[in-house]
Amino acid sequence: MSKAVHAARRLILGRALRSEHLGDQLLSKRLALPIFASDPLSSVAYATQEILLVLSLGGLAYLYLTPYLGAAVVVLLAVVVLSYRQVVFAYPSGGGSYEVANRNLGPSAGLTVAAALLVDYVMTVAVSVAAGVDNLISALPSLNPHRVELAVGFVILLTAMNLRGVRESGKTFAVPTYGFIGGVLVLIVTGLIRVILGDAPVAESATYSITPEHSGITGLALVFFALRAFSSGCTALTGVEAISNGVPAFRKPKSTNAAKTLVAMGATAIVMFAGITALAIISKVRIAEHTCDLVGFTGNCQSDPQRTVIAQIAAAVFGGTTNVGFFYIQAATVLILILAANTAYNGFPLLASILARDRYLPRQLNTRGDRLAFSNGIVLLALAAGILIVIFDASVTHLIQLYILGVFTSFTLSQAGMVRHWNRLLRAEPDRAERHRIRLRRTVNGIGCALTGLVLIIVTATKFTQGAYLVVIAMPILFVMMKAIRRHYDRVAAALVLDEDSFDLPSQVHAIVLISQLHKPAARALAYARATRPSTLEAVTVQSDDTARLQKEWSRHDLPVPLKVLASPYREVTRPIINYVKTIRRDNPREVITIYIPEYVVGHWWEHLLHNQSALRLKGRLLYTPGVMVTSVPWLLDSAEHVKYPTARAAPGDIRRGALPAKTPAANNRR
Repeated sequence: MSKAVHAARRLILGRALRSEHLGDQLLSKRLALPIFASDPLSSVAYATQEILLVLSLGGLAYLYLTPYLGAAVVVLLAVVVLSYRQVVFAYPSGGGSYEVANRNLGPSAGLTVAAALLVDYVMTVAVSVAAGVDNLISALPSLNPHRVELAVGFVILLTAMNLRGVRESGKTFAVPTYGFIGGVLVLIVTGLIRVILGDAPVAESATYSITPEHSGITGLALVFFALRAFSSGCTALTGVEAISNGVPAFRKPKSTNAAKTLVAMGATAIVMFAGITALAIISKVRIAEHTCDLVGFTGNCQSDPQRTVIAQIAAAVFGGTTNVGFFYIQAATVLILILAANTAYNGFPLLASILARDRYLPRQLNTRGDRLAFSNGIVLLALAAGILIVIFDASVTHLIQLYILGVFTSFTLSQAGMVRHWNRLLRAEPDRAERHRIRLRRTVNGIGCALTGLVLIIVTATKFTQGAYLVVIAMPILFVMMKAIRRHYDRVAAALVLDEDSFDLPSQVHAIVLISQLHKPAARALAYARATRPSTLEAVTVQSDDTARLQKEWSRHDLPVPLKVLASPYREVTRPIINYVKTIRRDNPREVITIYIPEYVVGHWWEHLLHNQSALRLKGRLLYTPGVMVTSVPWLLDSAEHVKYPTARAAPGDIRRGALPAKTPAANNRR
């Protein structure tokens, strides 16, 4: 790695942390709240808006349903928070819904939950960032043409911040999160005080009417219509499970601190969602999926964006779009929505690491990076979310249709798993008082399972044709992929199990040094091969125009190793060598063949194009030949001798202990 690349890496990620500093990265409740709860807290900025957008499809006639649907969302949120509070205590090792479903309902249910959560975390990043950009545009409409670029830029920024580690990202996100909470509470209190004083706030869109896309909805159609609006409002529940996934990241006592953070998050989210919904109703906010459906909209409905619901409320409560209160709410909303993706940036890598530990995902996802974060999972999440943002033009209206299906799949299976968990404990518990407590806990999870299962059916039915079918397709694909990865790892593990022949010595070692011309790298490879004292040693070359000169050089130096020339009528190099090696293996199946390949080590990227290509191709073919060992004998060219890799500052005795190299690369060539 060049100095420039290393310097850039350190600038973006910060100084690498030692593994023993992992405990220093554990979170207090104060820092855990903005890290794990920013998603459900921020969703209050658009959950009410999503209800109104659906109801507005019927014009103004069905907006009377808003308070009832909002109340239903509040009840559901409270039940889910109480249910996951029990998950935190029952399964403190992390993994949340996946762990619960896997242990109580079986691996298939666990993988279903895992697939649902992985999809949902990706959607959380895409939707939160797109919603944040929406609110930024509400304050600065001139940015509308750059919507996608802004969203992708925010994803890159979040990725860099999370790669620096959880504590640093938590400190960075704490101020905006608490600033948003404080701003929204001030907004709600101010608005309600104005209502009490008889000066109710009025939204800028209060005089608009809406051209209905559907009219005369009655009976079952009305029920379906209301359920569709309710399912959109359930976006307020996204991210609730993140705390149960991240219990290991809390300071001790982990479960207690995680449970308190979860309750604080739930109570705050309920108050803010209820307050914003109430103010939206009081101020008569009007918003439509298609701007041109707003009758009375000032501006060009084809190009000018609507202001979001929370932007209209802030303007109504604080007295216009040019005052400090309005810009504060918009700035805080933009920040919290952008940073809400941080919930996924913590949940996705943690869940991916657990799945990798269980061999359902590549093991690299269970590896911590320089800053002790699961860097590979963070980068994978950013790539997936960025692709979605580009495909859907950073449109919340389009992305939201793919949202929350995965959330309620995991909710439902998790609560069903908890019911079975309590049933198992109940059968083994003799104490009457404890049995009573277990029954109460089972009742909470049973109610949670029934409600979230009902919502899952509603969400699937009402959003399927709106885009949720993509999630329905993606989840089974992920499920099958994880099953295939697990089968691969199981096959590899079975193949690597020691048996009674594992330590048997080969009957002989046949060593072959590949030679193209006689020079210093070839001489080193010959010397190294001779030092290993194989049973048979020979040098092998493929016939070419230079073969005669090579044979003369060989005779002149009187080398004690026979040189074998392989015929190549079609001027190939790889195939004659492979065929020769296979012939030796066929004639002596118990013999091990060791191939020594002299290789140049270069210092510049462009030099790779000039050297080693034939050696790399040959090595790739030999690695797939049974009973063949391939040894690279490196020779550093001048450019490689001057490559300096950053190393830690030497401590007394490091060289003696082997912690630092005793010689430079140049010295290696001189030996």
